[in-house]
Amino acid sequence: MDYRPLMKSLVVNVISWGLILVVSACQSTKHAVRTSANKKMEPSPLATMFDTSEVFNSNLTGFALYDPAADSMIYAQNENRYFTPASNTKLFTFYTGLKLLPDSLRGLDYVIRGDSLIFWGTGDPSFLHPDIGNGNVYNFLKNGGKQLFYSDSNFRDRHLGPGWSWSDYNYYYSAEITPLPMYGNTANFKMQKITVKQVVQTDSGLSVSPEIFRSYMDKKLQRDKGDPILKRGIDDNTFRYEPEADTTTYTVSKPYHYTPQLITRMLSDTLGRTVKYVDMKEPDDTRAIYSISADTAYKHMLYHSDNFIAEQLLLVAASQLGMPLYSRSVIDYMQTHYLKDLPQKPQWVDGSGLSRYNLFTPLTMVRLLQKIRGQFDNDEDLFRLLPAGGVRGTIENWYGASDGNSPYIYAKTGTLSNNHCLSGFLITESGKKLIFSFMNNHYVTSSSVIKREMEKVLWHIHTHYGQ
Repeated sequence: MDYRPLMKSLVVNVISWGLILVVSACQSTKHAVRTSANKKMEPSPLATMFDTSEVFNSNLTGFALYDPAADSMIYAQNENRYFTPASNTKLFTFYTGLKLLPDSLRGLDYVIRGDSLIFWGTGDPSFLHPDIGNGNVYNFLKNGGKQLFYSDSNFRDRHLGPGWSWSDYNYYYSAEITPLPMYGNTANFKMQKITVKQVVQTDSGLSVSPEIFRSYMDKKLQRDKGDPILKRGIDDNTFRYEPEADTTTYTVSKPYHYTPQLITRMLSDTLGRTVKYVDMKEPDDTRAIYSISADTAYKHMLYHSDNFIAEQLLLVAASQLGMPLYSRSVIDYMQTHYLKDLPQKPQWVDGSGLSRYNLFTPLTMVRLLQKIRGQFDNDEDLFRLLPAGGVRGTIENWYGASDGNSPYIYAKTGTLSNNHCLSGFLITESGKKLIFSFMNNHYVTSSSVIKREMEKVLWHIHTHYGQ
């Protein structure tokens, strides 16, 4: 039997299917603007900007631009792909607060038993915080007239979040997650310029706040080569200080390591009253003391991309729900009750975005921003809580308007090494308010190169869309 016709047919089919697969694989996930008849227009200027950008073509870039008034996607690229969002994660925490927290943060839970006042932390980040704290909780504990007992039996979380870089524990942006934060969970050390002779002294040229941490200094411990001149042990509060002769004057914040013993000692020292630890389950009849306004916390978290506040707000939300202090339970609650309709299910694991386990898509970020916007009566109230291009927050030096006074970008940044994202709101010259998410992963250049390229795109949208 002659098999040649059959073989020829098989070869032709294989080649045909191969061409189909190649063409399919090469198809871009970029989408041009469509007409009302749903017909493709010629490639838009935005598509050209992305296609011809050496910067965007050398890394993974996702983008989604949405017009809420027209309920239409203006332009999208890789909008369904998952990206490491970094601090764009704080927008999820922000929305959590808007949905679950009252106007003021729950600062402390307590009960009175006879002449004793027993209290539990709620995760409130403001207690004795140098920038956002008020005196509500402090005055309540100091002037209550009862014997004070502290318990952390309601805390179920870990002090460092899942997917955090363990080597960052010594830096201010990686402060521990704790049930009763104090001083932003950091100690401040001011290094004074010193001479060669002063190097031999343990704390020469060093001031410490709160002062109690001076007793935790140990110059006998040797630093490893390349370590900073001030370093804490990973699982203790021993601070190694070994200055060099060319030390300049600067102030640095270092996270302290939480233990109930440290907290009761710090409380006793700060309040001027004895505070003892007790392992007591939180009863059903606890009362609450409230501290700062929630907006104060949101503003500081979003303007400064404050990881500490973001993580603690999830614990405050757990406390408000009557749950043990555990971030995961709040994340699960939000995904079950308020986030089920997102375009792609987010892989959301912490409050701050320090974790590289977080994965979101540009479409999901746009939808989240729509939900956030829906929590406000007007855009002005929302925009005052967000960083503003050229004016304030983490985009103070970027995305400035031509007049220097009227921001056209209100958005949250997110930066980890090799990853930079920006998600928020863009106002065009014609007054349209658009929602966008710009996500860049896996670049090997500096983030400023990425930002400059992003700025070109966003400025083009500001000046050309809706004219």
